[in-house]
Amino acid sequence: MILYTRPELTSPMPCPYLPEKVLVYASFYADSLDCRELTWLLSRGWRKFGHNFFRPACPGCRACIPLRVPVDRFRPSRSQERVLRRCAHIRVSFGPLRYESPLFDLYQRHSLVRFGQEHSFEDFAASLHSPSCPAVLSRYEEDGRLVGAGYLDRSSDGLSSVYFVFDPDVSRLSLGIFSVLREIRETARLGLQHYYLGYLVPGCERMAYKAGFAPHQLYHWDDELWHEAGSIPEPPSPGMIPLFSGWTGPD
Repeated sequence: MILYTRPELTSPMPCPYLPEKVLVYASFYADSLDCRELTWLLSRGWRKFGHNFFRPACPGCRACIPLRVPVDRFRPSRSQERVLRRCAHIRVSFGPLRYESPLFDLYQRHSLVRFGQEHSFEDFAASLHSPSCPAVLSRYEEDGRLVGAGYLDRSSDGLSSVYFVFDPDVSRLSLGIFSVLREIRETARLGLQHYYLGYLVPGCERMAYKAGFAPHQLYHWDDELWHEAGSIPEPPSPGMIPLFSGWTGPD
């Protein structure tokens, strides 16, 4: 791993998940991670976009809880089975991360329609297309047309979902749920143990779907261990997450 910066706290900003909360990240920039180094970071609650690695360090709040699915024990729920049937005609493929103009067009359209934001190719390349570690691209096609794309990192123990975009015209298909189901299946096919799904945030409705992938494990900031969970837990005790004590990075 090439470590460009050591972890530093970002400036406080409005929290995108919980109203009236303040968001602070611990963040650093790195490149050329191998699978083992990425596992070390994911197993301690770190996430990434492009070369930026981060995890929450919000004063007085520990609501963001890392979630992962042990893929050998995962079983779809009834509603997830319905999504699988609804999307049975979708062609899914997995391969190395690469650039194609339809991928950027899909990313741009998704961002504009869903969030009212217009992004440049530089935004796309910096956050998704420029990997700093082993990466995987998942493609979802309906009748030969690209309607979804998932960007994942591959560690020594699992796949980690970085971002998923889809064509808003096919919202009826629930491609977001479908992509998680297919990426869990791909994780198992590769012989890996865990599918990392980012942060669960109790009280944030748009994050609640993550708890539906069961069984799953939750990372507790207090004891720095993963625990089995069948539902959204109570948030850990308040206080700043101790991010810097003993920081050495992967061996």
